[in-house]
Amino acid sequence: MNSFVHKTLVVQLQAGAADRFPVLAHLSYDADDPFAVTVVFSHDGRVLARWTLDREMLGDGLSRPVGVGDVRFRPVSTGPWDELCMEFYGDAHPDGGRHHAVVFVWATAVAAFLRETHDLVAPGQEEIGVDDFLAEVIAGS
Repeated sequence: MNSFVHKTLVVQLQAGAADRFPVLAHLSYDADDPFAVTVVFSHDGRVLARWTLDREMLGDGLSRPVGVGDVRFRPVSTGPWDELCMEFYGDAHPDGGRHHAVVFVWATAVAAFLRETHDLVAPGQEEIGVDDFLAEVIAGS
């Protein structure tokens, strides 16, 4: 059985107050790391950013605002489209501000991706091999 889910989506990166332009978002899920979703944003073959996201938080963001730190999600309805607004905060600027990126993605596509991850590891069934990890650490000492 395949333990990976991968989906590439065209998303909208907000530049300025209202302008958006398309970039690719490569979402990946590995059942060996059941709590995490990795997203790589790219444009013209260049990686713009890579983030590791909490799978449950990503799903919760489809229905309500979540996050208070560097990553925040909230649902947005724009006419006929339901979107997920993803906000990412980075390092501080010398002036005290922070790098900030806003990405909009079609909510239905994110929900479909999450359903595929749930087929591999159902919510609440995630396990971490802590004993195996500790055995590796001790063996390496």
